[in-house]
Amino acid sequence: KCVLCGRCIERCKNAHGLSVLGFEKRGFKTIVAPAQNRSFADSPCILCGQCVSVCPTGALMEVSEIDKVDEAFKQGKYVVVQTAPAVRAALGEEFDMPIGTLVTGKMVAALRRLGFKKVFDTNFGADLTIMEEATELLTRVKEGGTLPMITSCSPGWINYAEYYYGDLLGHLSSCKSPHEMFGAILKTYYAEQNGIKPEDMFVVSVMPCTAKKFEKERKQLMVNGLKDVDAVLTTRELAKLIKRAGIRFTRLPDEQFDNDIVGEYTGAGVIFGATGGVMEAALRTAAYVLEGKELKHVELQDVRGMQGIKEATYNLGGMDVKVAVASGMKNAKVLLDQIREGKSPYHFIEIMGCPGGCVAGGGQPFVKPCFLPNEDDDILDTFRDKRATALYKEDESKEIRVSHRNEQVKKLYAEFLGEPNSHLSHELLHTSYAARTRFPD
Repeated sequence: KCVLCGRCIERCKNAHGLSVLGFEKRGFKTIVAPAQNRSFADSPCILCGQCVSVCPTGALMEVSEIDKVDEAFKQGKYVVVQTAPAVRAALGEEFDMPIGTLVTGKMVAALRRLGFKKVFDTNFGADLTIMEEATELLTRVKEGGTLPMITSCSPGWINYAEYYYGDLLGHLSSCKSPHEMFGAILKTYYAEQNGIKPEDMFVVSVMPCTAKKFEKERKQLMVNGLKDVDAVLTTRELAKLIKRAGIRFTRLPDEQFDNDIVGEYTGAGVIFGATGGVMEAALRTAAYVLEGKELKHVELQDVRGMQGIKEATYNLGGMDVKVAVASGMKNAKVLLDQIREGKSPYHFIEIMGCPGGCVAGGGQPFVKPCFLPNEDDDILDTFRDKRATALYKEDESKEIRVSHRNEQVKKLYAEFLGEPNSHLSHELLHTSYAARTRFPD
C-alpha cells in the first residue's frame, strides 16, 4: 500500500528530531523502513505511532490486539476495561461527531454492550499517580535527591530516554503510568475485595497511544508473575469493535463508569490527556502538601497550551518551584541537553512523547480536514486544541479537582497501601528503567 509519499519520514523528524524511518534501496525497489531495512523492534523507534497517524494509505498500522481480547472472552475470563481520558475526547470523531465532543457516557454504554464485566476510568489511576509522584518529588527536594525529576507517564518518552539518554534515567520518576498502576490495583486490592482470582482477571486498557502496547510487555510491570495489563486497544481499535458489533454509537444513552471501590476520579486526573496536565495536577497536590491548604486558583495557565516548551515558577510553601513542560522529543531534547550539561534550573519537568500530549497520540482517530472550521487551519493544531479543550471543560465541571481529595484513593491507602511511597506502594506502583542499545546486533 505504501506510495512512498514520505509523510512518515517527515513526521518522525518534525515531531521528534529523529530519523528512524528513511528510504531504503533505489529505483523501483525503494521502500520506507528503519535504517538498514531493520524491523521496528531492532531499531531505536520509540513506538509513538506518529508515523501511523499521517500515513494516507494504511501501509503503517498499529499491531491489533482485538483477537487477544476476543480470546479472553471465549475463555471465560473476568474481562474488565479501563479508558484513558484522551479517548473520550476523540472517539466521537470515528462516528462523524464534531471534533472535541466528549462522549464519555456513550463510550461507557458501548463498552458494557461489548461484554466487559466492569468499565473503569483510568483517571482513578491518574489520581493515584499524582499521590505517588507528588510525594516522590517532595521527598527528592527535601532530601537532596536527583533533580530535576521528570514524569514517567508517557511510554514513548520512556523508550526515547532509554535509547538516547540512558545516563539520565535517574532523573525519571519511578512511578508506573496511570493505567499500569490501576492494573496492579485491580489484580491485587480489587480482586481480593471481590473474591476474584488474579489469574482469572483480564485487564484491557483503551489508550490513545500505540507505545502502551509495548509498555504492557515490560517485565518490570508485573506483580506476582502476572502482567498489570493484559491487552491494550487504541481508540481506533475500540471504534472498530463498536462498529463490528453493529452498535449505533450516536444513539446510545449516557451511562456512568463503575464506581465500586476504585471508580471515583477528580478533575486533576482528567487533564492528564493534554500536555501540561500531569504537571498541573501534580502541582495542585504538591501545593496542598507543602502549604496545608488548597490553591486559590487550580487552573495553572502557564503550563497549558500547545507550545513545544513551557516554563513557569510557582511559590509553594515559601519555596520557588521551577517547572518545565515539553511534548515531542524534539522539544524534550532541549531540556534534556540542559540537564546533561549541568545547566538545568528546574525542579520538575513533564515530558510527553507526542506533540500536544495524549490527545494527539498515535492511536487516536485519523485527522479529517472536513472537520476544520477554516480551510487554511493547521489540521494537527486544530485537533489537539479542540480535544484538549474538551478535557479542560470536564475538569471545570468536576466538584473535586485535586487528587488528594479522592475519597476512594484515600481509602485505598488507609486499607491497603499504607501511605504514598510506602514499601507496598513501591512494590505495586513503581518501576525501573534500563539503557538500551539503539541497533542491537
